Amino acid sequence: MNWAEQVNIYCERLDASFWSEPLNAVSNAAFIIAAVVCGVKARRTGHNDPLTMLLVTILFGIGVGSFLFHTFATRWSGLADTVPILLFILVYLFAATLRYLKMPWWAAAMAPFAFMAFAVAFVRVWGAFLPSMNGSEGYFPVLIVLIFYGFILSRRGHRAALGLIAAAAFLSLSLTFRSIDQAICGALPIGTHFLWHIFNGLLLGVVLMAFVRHGAPQVAEDNARR
Repeated sequence: MNWAEQVNIYCERLDASFWSEPLNAVSNAAFIIAAVVCGVKARRTGHNDPLTMLLVTILFGIGVGSFLFHTFATRWSGLADTVPILLFILVYLFAATLRYLKMPWWAAAMAPFAFMAFAVAFVRVWGAFLPSMNGSEGYFPVLIVLIFYGFILSRRGHRAALGLIAAAAFLSLSLTFRSIDQAICGALPIGTHFLWHIFNGLLLGVVLMAFVRHGAPQVAEDNARR
């Protein structure tokens, strides 16, 4: 595989130049801002345990990786874009199962593997029966898991439930913008992918802030005593 091969899959990109996707590139600031805000909150509240700060670091990496992809637009930068996103999903799922659901660490460690199996099966079934949504169908399992965990936490009266449910709403909106990007190029040459970044930055900030506030070890212990 040629890792330096150019990738052109967004309305905004017209050539191979570095700033051919200015909105798609600059809008990645949403991830950086969300990571910084959550990191500052974690340190100020003393909830800056290693797991929380790992999530903050990965969220920052999402912004950097996506910026690289929407400027260099190569296969290697595409990897820099997708790997941090996958890492955040898997680590957050482990963290949510461990801290929110209060499962033992070994059970929490199984959650990411179960999610990956579910996601692969979901995408295959979708591809067999439904048309592609510009690749957005790959994110639908995340939406389902957000709703599922939000519902369970809501039933338990957990304070993180609202954050996950709000994040699911934001993801529904951002997936819409991601899905229609190619379809509306003729009417809107700049596309809508930059809105996917903005709303994704918002939703990731929301789920991470929920973890900062209600998922830190001392918070989890306080919730358990109530």
